[in-house]
Amino acid sequence: MVISMRHDATEEQIQAVIEKIQSLNLDSHRSTGMNYTVIGAVGDTAAIDQRDFEILDGVGEVVRISAPYKMASRQFQPFDSVIKVGNDIEIGGRQVVVMAGPCAVEGKDQIEQIAARVAGSGAKILRGGAFKPRTSPYSFQGMGEEGLQLMRTAADKHGLAVISEIMDASQIEVMLPYVDILQVGARNMQNFTLLRALGVLDKPVLLKRGLSATIEELLMSAEYLLSGGNKSVILCERGIRTFETYTRNTMDICAIPVVQKLSHLPMVADPSHGTGIRDKVLPMARAATAAGADGLIIEVHHQPDKAVSDGAQSLYPDQFGKLMKELEIIARAIGRTLGE
Repeated sequence: MVISMRHDATEEQIQAVIEKIQSLNLDSHRSTGMNYTVIGAVGDTAAIDQRDFEILDGVGEVVRISAPYKMASRQFQPFDSVIKVGNDIEIGGRQVVVMAGPCAVEGKDQIEQIAARVAGSGAKILRGGAFKPRTSPYSFQGMGEEGLQLMRTAADKHGLAVISEIMDASQIEVMLPYVDILQVGARNMQNFTLLRALGVLDKPVLLKRGLSATIEELLMSAEYLLSGGNKSVILCERGIRTFETYTRNTMDICAIPVVQKLSHLPMVADPSHGTGIRDKVLPMARAATAAGADGLIIEVHHQPDKAVSDGAQSLYPDQFGKLMKELEIIARAIGRTLGE
C-alpha cells in the first residue's frame, strides 16, 4: 500500500501516518522527492481498510500495489532511483556508467595494466573477481583478500571505483573496506540468506538476473534488499539460458526497457556474460546502450588468451577503447552521455 502525502503536508502529519502504519504491525518506508512524500506500508495489507489512511490529515491518495514486489515498483516510487557510488559517480542518471576489467584478479601487474587502460578509455568503475564462483571445483577460485587489495590500489591510482562479486555473507566483513559496489552473481540471485545480509548494509549492491529467472523473480530478489533498508540497488541483465547453444547465454536486451517500466531501480547490462564470445560483446554493448541501459559491465584483459578465466569473452584494451567512442555517439543520440 502506498500513501501519497499532499505537497503541503507537515512533518507532524507525515509522522502520524508512519505511526499508524507501525501500529498495524506493518513496515513503513518513506520516500521524499522535491515536492512530495510517499510512504509505503509493507506487509500483509489485505485486511487493512485504506479509508483508515485516507481520512488522516495531510494524506492525498492511498493506492494498493498489485505487484508482488512493493518497494521495487514504480507505484511505490514513480521517479528513477539514482545510486551514488563514491564521490562523483551516479548510476541511473543522465550518464551511462561503464564498469570494466578482468573476470578475475590474477596479480599486481595484470590488474594495474588493465586499470590504466580502461580508465584511459573512460570507464568509471574497475570490475574484477577476487572470489570466483566456478562451475568446476578444480578451476581458479580467485585470490581472495589479496586480490581485493590489489584491485583497490590499482583503482585508487587511476581514479576508479571498485565492484567485485560476493559469494557468501561471511565475506562481507572482508570485502567492505575494498569495494564500492558488492555484486551478487546470477547463481546467488535467489540466495535469500545473502540478500538479507546485504539488505542491512549502507553499500550499493548490483544484483544480476539468474540464469533462468523471470523479470518478476529478479524484482522479487531486489525486494529482499530494499525491504532490509538498503536503497542502493542496481539491477543487471546478463543473459539467460535458452535452447540456443551458439552463445554462452541469450542476451535479453528487451529486459532493459521492461524493467525500467516496472521499476525505479537502475538497470545495467553485462554483454560479456550475455554472449560469451568476444566479437559478439561489441554489438550487444551498443544495443544495450541504445535500449536505455544505465550502465555496462564489460570484461577487458590485456592478454585474454592467457587469462585464467573467461578469456574468450574478454575484450582487448584497444577494442574496448574503440567501443567506448562508439557508445558515446549512441548515448548522445538518446540524450545521454558517457562522460561528465
